[in-house]
Amino acid sequence: MILNKGADAVKLKDLLEKNISEFSEYPFIFFKDKTFTNVETKQYADRFASGLHELGIGKGDRVMVCMPNCPEVLFSYQGITRAGAVIVPVMYTLHPKELHYIARNSGAKALITSSAVRSNVEKSLEGMPERLQLIVVDQPSDDRAKNFYDVLVPCKDQEDDGIAEETAVILYTSGTTGDPKGVLLTHKNLYSNAENSAKHNETERGTTLGVLPLAHVYGLTISNICFLSGSSIVIFSSFDIKELYMAIEKYKVKTFSAVPAMIHALVSYPQSDQYNTSSLESVASGSAPLPVAMLHAFEQKFGAKVYEGYGLSEAAPVVTAHRKGIEIKPGSVGIPIPGVELKIVDENGEDVPVGEVGELIVRGDNVTPGYYQNREETNRVLKDSWLFTGDMARTDDEGYVYIVDRKKDLIIRGGFNVYPRDVEEILNAHEQVFEAAVVGIPDERMGEEMVACVVRKPGTEVAENELIHYCQDHLAKNKTPRKIVFLEALPRNGVGKILKTQLRKHTTEIVIKP
Repeated sequence: MILNKGADAVKLKDLLEKNISEFSEYPFIFFKDKTFTNVETKQYADRFASGLHELGIGKGDRVMVCMPNCPEVLFSYQGITRAGAVIVPVMYTLHPKELHYIARNSGAKALITSSAVRSNVEKSLEGMPERLQLIVVDQPSDDRAKNFYDVLVPCKDQEDDGIAEETAVILYTSGTTGDPKGVLLTHKNLYSNAENSAKHNETERGTTLGVLPLAHVYGLTISNICFLSGSSIVIFSSFDIKELYMAIEKYKVKTFSAVPAMIHALVSYPQSDQYNTSSLESVASGSAPLPVAMLHAFEQKFGAKVYEGYGLSEAAPVVTAHRKGIEIKPGSVGIPIPGVELKIVDENGEDVPVGEVGELIVRGDNVTPGYYQNREETNRVLKDSWLFTGDMARTDDEGYVYIVDRKKDLIIRGGFNVYPRDVEEILNAHEQVFEAAVVGIPDERMGEEMVACVVRKPGTEVAENELIHYCQDHLAKNKTPRKIVFLEALPRNGVGKILKTQLRKHTTEIVIKP
């Protein structure tokens, strides 16, 4: 049991406390053939917190969680926060060198993992100045690691003298432009964002799908929303399209969150007619832009809405979203959720007129206080309480937000700004294109030129010149790609974002002829 000294404190552990108080005991987690109630989740979390204390891990210590989705991820999160420690969620798909950097930079004292990635994790810990306590959820204790359930001990009374402004999570960015940065997220950041997201979406009680990585801020927020709404969650250890369809049918799922790559898979699954998906009302899409053509294809196939939204780790993460009861504007990411203020500004930080493109900046209780041990980057993105997102956007006269592109992905061709997404939308609408991404490459004559990386639909053979002519028919001349590169698949990170840094590697040898 935890004794709370501050009645007004808003901590992540309060989510589960309030959930049990308001909804009593109910099945909270479904995973393979196992079911765990909300009360059982609290019992595991309390005992794990006490176990961490016996290992010498307490207030302010960092604990990494690096494994595929499983119930123990949620048990760990709640246990770590109850111990007063800081959660460091880490994508299990990272290279050992990336894991090593995060472990070293965060100064983690323990790392929780599973057999699926243990070998990579152990490689990553070689050469660490201090030995981390390794905890494995699905293997017996040995001389190098403790089993998760062996760590559990009967819970003891612990004083909780923390405040909501304390760090709850350090979430490391993907590091596509250098070493990963540790985004500091407080209890207040995460609690307020989950609460306002649930309020914005008028989240109803039911069962949702935990198919996104729980070791990412988006997945973390989804679990927090389940606590608030009294919902249950079906956890998937990996993305399996058949299992997804079966779960929608079995649990009569009304809504869940996904990324565009998952929506692609749902639409294109050839055996989809074998399953009853009539309960599905909507899917929330985020992490990366969803092509408008795919949005329409999904709605036509399922008779369900796609509520596209926008967020980033530094905003804990949700900033804008569509929701039931407001118009869906294809290509838009909706309107700001409650508690979030935003502006579109020019290079001098001045507001731009409605309809004009500028950088999106955000303010609210959800905004990070900065980066862990990185004052320079903190000062670069946080100015007068505003978070400069690095995303280029515009708004319409009704306040809907349209993300145009990443500031760093802007292509300047012959002195003119070209936003890759404008070109990608045209290519994605072609009947023989599965998906496309556009990058800029250095060019002596024009400064930069555009190259489109295209994945053809199965069984099609659309040619390069055909797609270039197609773009010329739909775009201004300066927005037409000069080269098409065909790929089997676009490289993505663990949450579905296209890795344009890797795409640029495919284009380094390309020479554009005058």
